Amino acid sequence: MTIRVAIAGARGKMGQEAVHTIMKNTGMELVSILDYKEIGETLADTNLFPQNFTVPIFLDLKELHEKTKPDVLVDLTSPESVYQHTRDALGLGIRPVVGTTGFSDEELKELTAYAKEHRIGCIIAPNFAIGAVLMMKFAEQAAKYLPDIEIIELHHDQKLDAPSGTAMKTANMISKQREPHMQGHPKEKETLEGARGANYDGMRIHSVRLPGLLAHQQVLLGGEGQLLTIRHDSFNRGSFMSGVTLSVTKVMEIDNLVYGLENIID
Repeated sequence: MTIRVAIAGARGKMGQEAVHTIMKNTGMELVSILDYKEIGETLADTNLFPQNFTVPIFLDLKELHEKTKPDVLVDLTSPESVYQHTRDALGLGIRPVVGTTGFSDEELKELTAYAKEHRIGCIIAPNFAIGAVLMMKFAEQAAKYLPDIEIIELHHDQKLDAPSGTAMKTANMISKQREPHMQGHPKEKETLEGARGANYDGMRIHSVRLPGLLAHQQVLLGGEGQLLTIRHDSFNRGSFMSGVTLSVTKVMEIDNLVYGLENIID
């Protein structure tokens, strides 16, 4: 069966990469695009894609669904719109595959309950890079033995949310193995606010935003006389595409919400 795919956020750098990936995949068909502003009738009208990319563009998800009947919506938009897109897609019976971060815990709980009640698949992936998923899994395993941890995530300077979804997901996974406790000296004091980073159950998360970076993270686990560093680097957006295609395939096989690709890889 060919999987019918719609993409939200096709004009972004990740979205453009996803368009080409889906178009080349023989098991998938790109049937429509969701955008927030009038940019033309088809992808070809955007001047970002070849003239033979005649996939129609819609401003309204309901109209997109009625006219093109996608099985899956790949959302690569922004934290401001991703929750509503995901909720609306589930309501229409479209299976979301979401690479945008920025969900609150309450939103994730609500979407999880909705997907379970209606028995519809949804995958939310803070990071589509398989190597990044392995980095998170390795950090979770190591935290059982080295529970004093700091996370440093580094991204391009156009990223909107901090900490990154990957850093938050990493901290969440680590917390399953690590008892919450404060790190550093008990009388530690910041002489410049924010110097020690964000506090997650006593772990510290530091966000770096600079031009020239794409998506990078290192988890530092300290112990007596030793330091373990687990690091992953994405050097181009092609690193995320294997996770996108895996998620599009897997979301058709599940009837619940899955948060994180570590739950769908062996």
